[in-house]
Amino acid sequence: MIELPEKLLKLLRTAKKVAVLTGAGVSAESGVPTFRGDEGLWKKFRAEELATVEAFMRNSRLVWEWYMYRRELISSVKPNAGHYALVELENHFEDFTLITQNVDGLHRAAGSRNILELHGNITRNKCFDCGQPFEGEIDISRGDIPRCECGGKIRPDVVWFGELLPAHAINGAFDASDTAELFFSVGTSALVHPAASMPVTAKRNGAYLVEINREPTPLSDIADCALHGKSGDILPQIVEKLKE
Repeated sequence: MIELPEKLLKLLRTAKKVAVLTGAGVSAESGVPTFRGDEGLWKKFRAEELATVEAFMRNSRLVWEWYMYRRELISSVKPNAGHYALVELENHFEDFTLITQNVDGLHRAAGSRNILELHGNITRNKCFDCGQPFEGEIDISRGDIPRCECGGKIRPDVVWFGELLPAHAINGAFDASDTAELFFSVGTSALVHPAASMPVTAKRNGAYLVEINREPTPLSDIADCALHGKSGDILPQIVEKLKE
């Protein structure tokens, strides 16, 4: 069982406003692939060459084939113990915000509710032109890209390179960071901005900062508590401490 600082134990009992930022490390523990093109046709491409507006405009079918391949890869992946521990934390705290850089939808599948998806969600679709959600079936086997009622092509609801993050997600994330009493940075390298600045913002505004990551990061030196290991091991132990 991990040993936690007394101040953190007290905040686990008394804090009302808590924010958590999660990154790829949390999903990796479930076996979510990094999608860097390790198999077959996709060895020829880099993510940066397919996840762009320009790529979609140039060859929409190719981009869709890549995303359908990605969806197939994650279709059998399940949430891990870390995902479920975050659900328990949400149920415990009065004001809990989960900010994630992951697009796989595993937090929602585990049961988390108040989620801000900074980079979108690979399981959803939207119109390229008007941005409206699209609930219809995606079938590109004949080469046709589905279209919205407005006439725009349907695309995956993820943030591509060069695009702005969704305003509601980024604004909500910084609001939660600004006001958190307790902030967890979990499974993220703390290198990709603007997400990397959220733990720092929280700390500057008086939050107690906890880092959970398999390896030290640039955040480790300023964290009030840095716990190095798998989030799927550490988060459930924190939940157990809460219940004691």
